[in-house]
Amino acid sequence: MQWSDKDIRIDYFRGSGPGGQHRNTSETGVRITHLPTGVVVTATESRSRHQNLQRAMARLEGKLAARSHKQRPRIATRPGKGAIVRRLDAKRKHSDKKRVRRKIDD
Repeated sequence: MQWSDKDIRIDYFRGSGPGGQHRNTSETGVRITHLPTGVVVTATESRSRHQNLQRAMARLEGKLAARSHKQRPRIATRPGKGAIVRRLDAKRKHSDKKRVRRKIDD
């Protein structure tokens, strides 16, 4: 999926968590916003800004591809013979259970 540079905004920020002094002082976290759709992805796993940018781009492509995927409508089908037999068997067992619980008239 291709988009122009005007469609995305890239922000860099300081990543939190372990990583020591280098991570705390450099802005290696990447946040990419796809402006037409409002989809936002972030990557802060690596201490490298370049690797985080590549990961965030891959995530953005995945999210946009999933968003554009149209789900096919479900075709209604008859239940199979086994499903019908199981349903009727469960109903029969339930009715037998209720029949046992009934009061007996004298």
